[in-house]
Amino acid sequence: MSAYAALTRATYVASVRDKTTLFFTFAFPLAFLVLFGLIFQGDKVNGGLASINYIAPGVLSWGVGNAAVFSVGFALMQWRRDDLLRLIWRTPTPLRTLLASRWTVAMGVAMAQTVLFTAVALLPFFGLRLMGPWWAALPLLVLGVTAFLAMGLVVGSLADTPEAVAAIANLVMVPMAFLSGSFFPDDLMPGWLRTAAKVLPLHYLNDGLTDAMGGRGDLGDIALDCAGLAVFALVFGVVATRIFRWSNRT
Repeated sequence: MSAYAALTRATYVASVRDKTTLFFTFAFPLAFLVLFGLIFQGDKVNGGLASINYIAPGVLSWGVGNAAVFSVGFALMQWRRDDLLRLIWRTPTPLRTLLASRWTVAMGVAMAQTVLFTAVALLPFFGLRLMGPWWAALPLLVLGVTAFLAMGLVVGSLADTPEAVAAIANLVMVPMAFLSGSFFPDDLMPGWLRTAAKVLPLHYLNDGLTDAMGGRGDLGDIALDCAGLAVFALVFGVVATRIFRWSNRT
């Protein structure tokens, strides 16, 4: 078995065994989808689209990003604290193989979240209609998971305790969710806040998924959002590799 396959299998098994975390990875964002879907059921927003066409992609983008940041942040901190990373470092396994295994599992979780969220939102009770080029959600998810995984690597490299990981990740992800329009259409926010949100990676994932699934924009808009996510993935990736630590002892 290759190092990549072994690490991917170990990461998957560890994720499945943690039933509580696995449950809330899907249930917590899904609860927001149901809650906001009920509150804004039947409402329209600017442009005439149903509110669910904004809510479903927005909550999905937050759920995918949240899962990627927290999963890799906690795992990196725990593996380093328990000296598992130092043991891996003593083998011929390069850092890119370790990161590739984490990315594979994170993509699997993101795809499962997407299928579940879309299936629930498509129920007649909520009434989501896939009016855009929904297939374009795939490159958005790939780039989005990559960007937020890199952000999680930064969080996990900075934090040495579970409390620190939770504090840093929540400090980043919760305000970002509101500023990026994940919980309500960003058209309701002042213009200066919409401008400020353009420096946040969740803005591009949320905006792109809304264009792809909700029918708000076109392929040109989605391409710009993909480019924005690629830039964030590159920036966070460079930062993460610079501050990455194999052990707390050094």
